[in-house]
Amino acid sequence: MIRWWWVSAFQLAELFLSSVVHILYGFYVYSSAVAGDLPQALSDWVFKANASLEVKKQDPSTTNVDDLPPIVLVHGIFGFGKGKFGSVSYFAGAEKKDERVLVPDLGSLTSIYDRARELFYYLKGGRVDYGEEHSKACGHSQFGRLYEQGHYPEWDEDHPIHIVGHSAGAQVARVLQQMLADKAFEGYENTSENWVLSITALSGAFNGTTRTYLDGMLPEDGRNLKPLCLLQLCRLGVVIYDWLDIPLLKAYYNFGFDHFNLSWRKVGIWGLVDCLLGNTGPWASGDWILPNLTIQGSIKLNSNLQTFPNTFYFSYATKRTRKFLGVTVPSGILSIHPMLFMRVLQMSLYRHPPDVPPPYKGYRDEDWLDNDGALNTISMTHPRLPVEHPSCPVSNDSECLPLQPGIWYYKIVEGDHILFILNRERAGVQFDVIYDDIFERCRKHILKKTTQTIANQATVN
Repeated sequence: MIRWWWVSAFQLAELFLSSVVHILYGFYVYSSAVAGDLPQALSDWVFKANASLEVKKQDPSTTNVDDLPPIVLVHGIFGFGKGKFGSVSYFAGAEKKDERVLVPDLGSLTSIYDRARELFYYLKGGRVDYGEEHSKACGHSQFGRLYEQGHYPEWDEDHPIHIVGHSAGAQVARVLQQMLADKAFEGYENTSENWVLSITALSGAFNGTTRTYLDGMLPEDGRNLKPLCLLQLCRLGVVIYDWLDIPLLKAYYNFGFDHFNLSWRKVGIWGLVDCLLGNTGPWASGDWILPNLTIQGSIKLNSNLQTFPNTFYFSYATKRTRKFLGVTVPSGILSIHPMLFMRVLQMSLYRHPPDVPPPYKGYRDEDWLDNDGALNTISMTHPRLPVEHPSCPVSNDSECLPLQPGIWYYKIVEGDHILFILNRERAGVQFDVIYDDIFERCRKHILKKTTQTIANQATVN
């Protein structure tokens, strides 16, 4: 009994500390965005005339931007795209490294499936169609946001794209490519996997993460939540935020659940109570992102996803652990973001409950100890479960030239999960090395069907 009380007290203390750290970091990012926008808005208002003159001086004929396949940067969980969070860039300004980069704002907590559908219509234009069967099964509206003008309406096999996804954004890219191959968009019968030239993953969530179980997903099924956990507190906060439906706040940041109609204007007070109890909404149907990030959920998702023979695949897996006397420990305090240090330690100590069936046959705890504070390194290299896809480890890009399509080239990078987003200064020179490498490689795929282009893929700067 005494031991049970000690364990419970420790778990409550850990929950309280995790909650405080996440709230403080969220407030820091939010306040930074506001602080950056206020002087910018004032500057734009004062110098509006000069800005107009500057635009007029530009000569669009001097560039060939329209000839470049867009590079689409897809954010991960709790992320945001261009137009949200004011002047703050999720990718820390990496989008400025190339002339034609798109940064869509997708649901930050919506399911991988829903986000892939949203990305399609963001590019092609039109009203987001989540599909009749899926919408009925998950209890939300079939149609969502309207894009009156697509950001790349000419998108097709002759006008393809590159996708760079961070964290869950990498899985969004894979699901979207599979949907294109399956011709899953009504009214677009000519789609194919070749609409995507390449997929690059930054800390990609390919095979799930043990972090989900530490935060509250049940290891028994990888779908439901523990009664008291960090994700339950997150769920309650999101429900209230969406129910209040304050236009100014949602214009600044949106979790993406508008198609679930959680607003007080539509469900009233009893709808709020029902959703808080978990009887309705995405948490009742499981149509949100966390079930997709468990090992079981990733296996289910991956069972329908292919690695296509004409597409180039790259992955940068991050790691902030090392071996010390045979034990996996965090690789230094100063090198890990304060929000992630405790998480790195927890994941390096995680052991699957002995009384619960393992998430897959052959699962071993020791394979999943190396991590970056959010994802396990083994999960980020390439799709492994339930079937391992072709892959090739890379330490120096010149070792694997010429690159071939249909293979996941992966490199393990020393860094935590948010090293290459939000704060450019943290990553230092690594930031430019990684993104310059990615953007240069993408641009050398423009004529990938020719033998010369394939043979001259990018090398590390």
